[in-house]
Amino acid sequence: MGDSTHAASVAGQRDLRHHLHPYTQLRQFETQGPLVIVRGEGVQVFDEHGKAYIEGMAGLWCASLGFSEKRLADAAFRQMTTLPYYHSFSGKVPGPVTELVETMIKWAPVPMARVLFANSGSESNDTAFKLVRYYNNAKGRPLKKKIIARNKAYHGVTAAAASMSGLTVMQQHFDLPLDGIVRVGSPNYYQFGQSGESEAQFVDRLVRELEETILREGPQTVAAFIAEPVQAAGGVLLPAAGYFARVQAILKKYDILFLVDEVVTGFGRLGQAFGTQVFDLKPDMITVAKMLTSAYVPMSALYLTDEIYQTIADTSAAVGVFGHGYTYSGHPLACAIALETLRIYESDRIVEHVQQVGPRLQQGLQQLRGHALVGDVRGMGLIAAIELSANPALRTPFDPARGVANYFVSRAQQHGLIVRALVGDVVAFSPPLIISEAEIELLLERTRLALADTVAWVNGWSTSSAKQ
Repeated sequence: MGDSTHAASVAGQRDLRHHLHPYTQLRQFETQGPLVIVRGEGVQVFDEHGKAYIEGMAGLWCASLGFSEKRLADAAFRQMTTLPYYHSFSGKVPGPVTELVETMIKWAPVPMARVLFANSGSESNDTAFKLVRYYNNAKGRPLKKKIIARNKAYHGVTAAAASMSGLTVMQQHFDLPLDGIVRVGSPNYYQFGQSGESEAQFVDRLVRELEETILREGPQTVAAFIAEPVQAAGGVLLPAAGYFARVQAILKKYDILFLVDEVVTGFGRLGQAFGTQVFDLKPDMITVAKMLTSAYVPMSALYLTDEIYQTIADTSAAVGVFGHGYTYSGHPLACAIALETLRIYESDRIVEHVQQVGPRLQQGLQQLRGHALVGDVRGMGLIAAIELSANPALRTPFDPARGVANYFVSRAQQHGLIVRALVGDVVAFSPPLIISEAEIELLLERTRLALADTVAWVNGWSTSSAKQ
């Protein structure tokens, strides 16, 4: 059995031949098969054999209210039995859209005028990419189209969103990035600070790089700068102190739009409602998704300032129609669940809960500093990462072919904890926002067990090398 038919026998006769698995090493998967999750309860999920796991990633950074929130299921049932679908095209709108928009405007971290719905963070970032072009064409600036994006960024997988992302695996063999994307450095001091360079000097260098890039490309051609408050999939990379204030001054100087990707950080992950508030950002557009519905159904949104909306509205009037939207934009089921999710955030004081329990997660992981394999520990609120290193004192990475973070993740899973390996032997944590301190203690205990297993495994290489 040399082809994918082998996967069916590996996975207990489960037929996997017709599912192309996202972000998976496909040949390896054919021989190993999947972990099949069949049930969720609170912050735990259960596999087909009944084994329980703390879901330390909230799925993909997204199941903020865990995996069994009955209020969301009830909201879904009510909407499905009232109006299961309608669209927002041609001046029509399903009932829940209006209430959700007004609620979201109240949640907006800075003044925003309009909300445009889609189905994923990728789609909303793709929409932002398109609207940057629409806006500047409307302004009579046909050359002002380039978007500056950062190394290690993650903005989604549509052609435009993947182009703005700064992870090469998303672009190799896809003939990406598209033209018009300009790259600058990531602002994480641990990963990218140079030897002997202070954090302030590091920020000086990044700001200088940004301005020099704008001048090299021509300010009349640079339209927007896109950034996540914290670069999640890139490695849970927190910005260096003072970085965003300096960047925003440069953007204002050259009349460049600021696009803030809050797909992961929106609705409480960092201990405030939005990363925009944490870092005092002044965006022109904000994308949100994931925790908008606690991931119970797909939904995303793009916030727009009034200035951008008025320009788009005037131009669409001249054209005859605003020629953008999706069949499922503002789907009534998604709207109903989003509304109930936002109500729960308020009634259960979820952001305050993150402020209360987040320090326990951060402190517990910080205690791993100084460990033989731990190069860095970083995080904020209920998002964190451990970066594994062959020589922490020198920040020496492991050979990527060794798959050290992947091994750690496999051992964590064996101990009943699901976390995620990111590029560069980074292990990410992003549990549901409802996690309790007792559950955090279990998460930390299982993390320590996985780390001990990984140390023993790495030490085994040395033993093998010595024998040879």
